[in-house]
Amino acid sequence: MSDDNGTQETPAGSAPGPRPEPIRFFGTTWVDHANGYTVRRIGAAVGSLAAAVASCLVLRFAYEGLAIADIGSFVTLLMVVMFAICSALAFRHTWDGFTKRPDPDRQASLRGLLAIGFVGSLLAYFFRSLTEAPGEKLHREEYEAALKQHEKRTTRRSGNPSKKRRRS
Repeated sequence: MSDDNGTQETPAGSAPGPRPEPIRFFGTTWVDHANGYTVRRIGAAVGSLAAAVASCLVLRFAYEGLAIADIGSFVTLLMVVMFAICSALAFRHTWDGFTKRPDPDRQASLRGLLAIGFVGSLLAYFFRSLTEAPGEKLHREEYEAALKQHEKRTTRRSGNPSKKRRRS
């Protein structure tokens, strides 16, 4: 159970306070970079690059299918430009999603564009995996803010407030 601040109710015997939000493929290993974090980052980078290469091969087959169908150079050019633009937009949207929470309504409206530009999303995931777990910076900022807020809330005042002297 968690509240709006990211803090979670904890069972008896466990440490109170906020818990880190897991990241896909990394879990909570991003917090202290332990338990195979580096291997997971390498795996995520290699996997996303391999998926991007395989996707480009599939798109090449689609392009060859258009060439075999002899539908005309204008339609073929239109398809290539559409995939290039959608991939560039998907790359940018995915890249921005690693540093700030995306708006759910905007995300829903861009679902088709992101599906067409899937190669851009895979490449963004690959490039981010080279430096950190994708989304780690955002999650770390939120987690550290939740820790500070939790620390502020749990810091106790010293002394008895009823014995405080009043100013005259």
